[in-house]
Amino acid sequence: MSRRWPLTGLVLAVLWLFVRGVELTPIRILEEFVIGLGVGMGIAFFFRRFYSDDASIARSARVAPFVLLYLLTFLWELLTANVDVARRTLSPSMPIDPAVVEVPLRVRTPMAITTIANSITLTPGTLTMDYDDETNTLYVHSIDGSDPAATLEPIRRWEDYALVIFDEELKPGDPAPQARVSAENDPAAATTGGEQHG
Repeated sequence: MSRRWPLTGLVLAVLWLFVRGVELTPIRILEEFVIGLGVGMGIAFFFRRFYSDDASIARSARVAPFVLLYLLTFLWELLTANVDVARRTLSPSMPIDPAVVEVPLRVRTPMAITTIANSITLTPGTLTMDYDDETNTLYVHSIDGSDPAATLEPIRRWEDYALVIFDEELKPGDPAPQARVSAENDPAAATTGGEQHG
């Protein structure tokens, strides 16, 4: 067993990169990570009395690959979404069909929900508008609602990884709740998009 607060500080440093929306160059990522490390370690040390002192090294080793997968998936979505939005900007004739997708989540912990919500917002073309605590649902605005599955697919992948990272009750592969898609110009006209994950 080892002290938990340095691990928490490291996680906060990674989250710092997500919140800052860093330019995807090695030097900028390194610079922001060092800043995030300073901020994260300071916060984690200051609040170290609010959580248990020890963390399992075995659990940290088990979770590390999922953290890496989450980051790689996020970076890929960030890159492809930037290209897609740039294409739409440069080609005004491309269809834009905005919609709001209600995404019921399997994750329950505040940290997991916040991480996924921030990942959605930091990805160009999508924005987390709201969260319903009673139904554990994110409301996601998408620039192109013509293909709800394309909006949901990265969110469900992030959620699979988050279920392990944040030690959730459900596991990857457990069925995902149904999503609901509403046209932006007609919120009353909604269709249910059934999805089973696994």
